[in-house]
Amino acid sequence: MSDADIRALRAKLKHLDLLQSINGLLGWDEQVNLPPASGPRRAEQLAAMAAVIHEAQVDPELGRVLEQLENADVPLSEDERVILQWARRDYDHARRLPEAFVRRKAALESEGFHVWREARSANDFGRFAPVLEQQIALLKEEAALQGMGDRPYDYLLDQFDPGLTEADVETLFAVLKADLVPFVRAVVDSPVKAHPEKLRGLPVEGQNRFLREVVEAIGFDFARGRIDVAVHPFCSGDAADTRLTTRFSEEEPLSSLFGAIHEAGHGLYEQGLPVEHLGTALGEAVGMAVHESQSRIWENQVGRGRAFWQHFEPRFREIFGERLDAVSSEELFLAVNAVALTPIRVEADEVTYNLHIILRFEMERRLFGGDVKIDELPGLWNALTRELLGFEPASDAEGILQDVHWSCGLFGYFPSYCIGNMVAAQLWKAIRSQMPDIEADFARGDFSRMLGWLREHVHRQGRRYRTKELVQKVTGEALSPVHLIDYLKERYAPLYLPEAR
Repeated sequence: MSDADIRALRAKLKHLDLLQSINGLLGWDEQVNLPPASGPRRAEQLAAMAAVIHEAQVDPELGRVLEQLENADVPLSEDERVILQWARRDYDHARRLPEAFVRRKAALESEGFHVWREARSANDFGRFAPVLEQQIALLKEEAALQGMGDRPYDYLLDQFDPGLTEADVETLFAVLKADLVPFVRAVVDSPVKAHPEKLRGLPVEGQNRFLREVVEAIGFDFARGRIDVAVHPFCSGDAADTRLTTRFSEEEPLSSLFGAIHEAGHGLYEQGLPVEHLGTALGEAVGMAVHESQSRIWENQVGRGRAFWQHFEPRFREIFGERLDAVSSEELFLAVNAVALTPIRVEADEVTYNLHIILRFEMERRLFGGDVKIDELPGLWNALTRELLGFEPASDAEGILQDVHWSCGLFGYFPSYCIGNMVAAQLWKAIRSQMPDIEADFARGDFSRMLGWLREHVHRQGRRYRTKELVQKVTGEALSPVHLIDYLKERYAPLYLPEAR
């Protein structure tokens, strides 16, 4: 082994990362700026880029460098071992996929997004069903190409959270569901009611100004990031160029704020990854569950807390003026922590949100287990909504067609949201144990210690550890839903269940 081999590997990975970042910008532009009739052209562009990326992923010279390093007599450093391990995994994964398959997949992802958007607007599942069927067939084909044709859903989960299996998720969700369903019922049936409708009519311009101030205050660097508007809020990019989106509504003014804080949490993670390691595993996130934990901890544990609003409420009132004169501080805080049943996942509060994810997990595992047909999906969705949340969506647009993920082939992604909530709660417990006065910082508008802790323990680790390993190392405990249940009861029982006060 020589230093030249390490340099060659880093150069190959950097080139690949640059191509993927260009592809990411095309995807970002598709959802933010693309003219409505330009979808077919973008599908061709993305398919062409997918082929270029795939060619770089399976470059024989990259394979030769990997073999040189794997067979070297001189021991690798810990960092080099991490980089090599993940580079080999990614290389082998890419080599198992023919270029024609990669092109097909990229084109279908783009086509699916536009068909989904039209189907949702028309409340027409039948229009989306053929594309959905193609996506499922394609992903089963991919799992087979990767040698996991007998366990396609395990394969999909592993793509977003390496090492995570259907059995893992089932075990975690079973414990969570047993405690959460009755707690949701109790809170929803409480005589105490929040009134977020009192905040309706807050101008979009003011919402935009306030959320940008908040996002900057918690540490998002606008010198290498930006916020735009999209149909579905998301974060994309990397440590050098981080793109966030949110969406605005005068009817739901807090939605844009917490959507922005959520995506900024993702952005803070990206901006905290070591720039010098971009393109290697040390410059990449652990997986989607840990990524989601970073967005959720800022949105919920921090952003919905009393200390946060002690600091930001005066500015909130300053921006919106007399429109808030009739809203007391306690009413504002209760509105921030409003709990109510909704069919829409992205509008769900943090108490009911996880039931939306359990629903999607049940849908996905049955789909890939062959237990349900495409035309049965709307009925199954409605039945699971009744079972978990106690009501039925009024239409497919607010039911099975509400999320963008399946249109792009993102199956196995949804469980990461709920597991991310578990990780966030477990990290929050560790943070408060190590820094008991941390919320006094928030009341002063100082979020630097919080961000510094996450930088040290999560962000700068890159992909050194897998999800369950990272949680164990940072918190000293195995990943568990118990901490999420405890956190939700600690935050919401005093607000909604008078006997718990």
